[in-house]
Amino acid sequence: MSFTLDQRLAGPLADPAAEAGYDEHPPRMGFFTDTSVCIGCKACEVACKEWNLVPEDGLDLTGMSYDNTGELGASTWRHVAFVEQTTPRRDAVDLGMPSVPQGAVEDDREVRWLMSSDVCKHCTHAACLDVCPTGSLFRTEFGTVVVQEDICNGCGYCVPACPYGVIDIRPGDGRAWKCTLCYDRTSAGQEPACAKACPTDSIQYGELDELRERAAQRVDALHEAGTSQARLYGHDPADGVGGDGAFFLLLDDPEVYGLPPDPVVTTRDLPAMWTRAAAVAAGVVATVAAAFLGGRP
Repeated sequence: MSFTLDQRLAGPLADPAAEAGYDEHPPRMGFFTDTSVCIGCKACEVACKEWNLVPEDGLDLTGMSYDNTGELGASTWRHVAFVEQTTPRRDAVDLGMPSVPQGAVEDDREVRWLMSSDVCKHCTHAACLDVCPTGSLFRTEFGTVVVQEDICNGCGYCVPACPYGVIDIRPGDGRAWKCTLCYDRTSAGQEPACAKACPTDSIQYGELDELRERAAQRVDALHEAGTSQARLYGHDPADGVGGDGAFFLLLDDPEVYGLPPDPVVTTRDLPAMWTRAAAVAAGVVATVAAAFLGGRP
């Protein structure tokens, strides 16, 4: 199977594993996170740290919510966001989740929490992988993106390359770290630790095509139940990163959850940039040559 340069850098790509050189490979695997049933228990954060031996990164509350990690980072591969909102009072909608108080109700308004377990998106077009000079970042046979920390030189090129701000350098270590989608477990046919620990099935693991179908059905069900704000994020292969291997069902705009509304792979425009740079360089050479030759007697 052959791919054009544009397909390698941006746009829909049906088989990232084949593009990476795997002639025969399993189906693409990924995460579907249904935030409508997340209860903010943080079991996923704990399971991720325990299984992957991710160091503790502080218990400093932000003062704005029960969030004690703040964002994804080198020592936070799963991050449960707590978003507190004040909305006009409306009739309650049964989301099919455990009966847990979601906020206070006053005469004319209600306060709700939107909770979401964020993670590396394992992009179809992963800029972090494209810019890595040592091959530390690689595409697995499952279509996921993994860091081999033993050959990471700590250059940090991957950090600004990620459109989601996921990958980071660990202080005191100097190397880049992020979610591996539990490559050691998935290679053995097991469920990733975070999905295994999730008590409400907010985090679902499986074949990506099947997860997309399941997510579309869930959105339809929520719309029929009156939750018109429900929408999918990162599921579309035609988006700026070719679709994510980890996508989400959200109950509000992506920005509310700290997600970019229209992420674009940061290496998309490299061919055009190099073409323009080459044209400018050729023009400079031609100008210098003409000046040199024109000045000869």
